Amino acid sequence: MTKITLPLTLEIMQTLHAGDDVLITGVIYTARDAAHKRITEMLVAGKKLPVALKGQLIYYCGPTPTKPGQIIGACGPTTSGRMDKYTPRLLEDLGIKGMIGKGERSKEVKESLVKNQAVYFSALGGLGAEYAKLVTACECVAFEEMGPEAIYKLTVENFYAVVINDIFGGDHYTKKTTCTP
Repeated sequence: MTKITLPLTLEIMQTLHAGDDVLITGVIYTARDAAHKRITEMLVAGKKLPVALKGQLIYYCGPTPTKPGQIIGACGPTTSGRMDKYTPRLLEDLGIKGMIGKGERSKEVKESLVKNQAVYFSALGGLGAEYAKLVTACECVAFEEMGPEAIYKLTVENFYAVVINDIFGGDHYTKKTTCTP
């Protein structure tokens, strides 16, 4: 089990390989379909984004409403493929360094991950309530009117994930693994 303290640096990413179990500590940002669409529209229009995402880790998650006494509601991963049409552009234009979701990625996304030296992690579906226990702080930082589709800044501690696609082209789902160059 590899412990990662964010932000993701090239030095950290060079140690990660498809199939590695990791515990992530630090700041991650949530963004789902609607947030990706709005971010892309803003990029096309040349507008400034409300939050700087360069070098950040994006979690494909839409938290459920927070109950009294909680930091966040359930916050499990959503299917990553729904973001595939936006991902290469966000990697290229914004410099995002990683994503957490569930499920396989398209060929274009995998190629973009290698080109832009970014990592795709998978979180375990169905464990949203358990993942919520790992969030130590939560703040809405963009698109508040979109509710769970807004962008939230989460501080997490020992957030469990698996490296699915590494910066070397390794793919845990196809069992295509890599060696350190």
